[in-house]
Amino acid sequence: MNDEATVHPTIFMFIPHKLISLQPQPINMSFFQDKVVVITGGSDGIGKALIESLIPLGAKIATCGRNHDKIYKLQVEYASVLLHAVACDVSDEEECRRFIESTIETFGGIDILINNAGISMRALFLDSVTDVTRKVMEINFLGAIYCTKYALPSILERKGSVVGISSVAGYRGLPGRSAYSASKFALQGWLESLRTELLHSGVHVMWACPGFVASNIRHAALDNKGQARGESVLDEGKLMTAEECARHILRAIEKRKRTIVLSFTGKVTVLLNKIFPSLADRLTYNHYYKNGELVK
Repeated sequence: MNDEATVHPTIFMFIPHKLISLQPQPINMSFFQDKVVVITGGSDGIGKALIESLIPLGAKIATCGRNHDKIYKLQVEYASVLLHAVACDVSDEEECRRFIESTIETFGGIDILINNAGISMRALFLDSVTDVTRKVMEINFLGAIYCTKYALPSILERKGSVVGISSVAGYRGLPGRSAYSASKFALQGWLESLRTELLHSGVHVMWACPGFVASNIRHAALDNKGQARGESVLDEGKLMTAEECARHILRAIEKRKRTIVLSFTGKVTVLLNKIFPSLADRLTYNHYYKNGELVK
């Protein structure tokens, strides 16, 4: 939800400024030095922006992506640094196991795992084949479980971090994104459980919830038949950049935050959905529908 008009302006008067502030904070240059950071879905968008931000900070990076050509291009682009890049479909547990094990073999362990790989969708549930929900859940939810399962022993040993890139859709179900919302609700519920299980272990567990970020995710979003739409319904030029999003996420990892919501409207939406859920239903409907038709 990227349009602040979805929420009545007078509501902002009652929200503490600290809650909605999105002022960027500097990253501690030494925190990521020599840390082994694993980023799934690193060939595009937020994942690639995280890599670009971490390289100057001295991190050792491992990443994966489904597209062999994009992974090869990434390796060529960063040939001067030690980047462990592997073609891997995170919906396949065996491929996730091989990716994580090869990372540990290459670098000796894992300090930070950022479960970033994801796919979106845009279609009404009534019109969609059930395969859409299955694909989205396998990538967005099970992919994070598979990678974390094999990385966690090393992260426990190093008292590192497990991070999930979620969404405001993990707090508020969005029309036309039922499978996407379901996957993010599942991701956040699982991470909250994991955080509680590991509360006294020294391991940090966090989920980050960007708003709409300029990236390829909407072009790759699935339609009602489970095929890539190949288009975006948003003005990508007006969205938060992937680079800015990456800086917020890295700062939150450094500070061991529990969770962060990275858009003004997202923060308001989460708050409204918690306090006034019926009002949030109506506002969300009015934002996404026009004359009874889904337009966003």
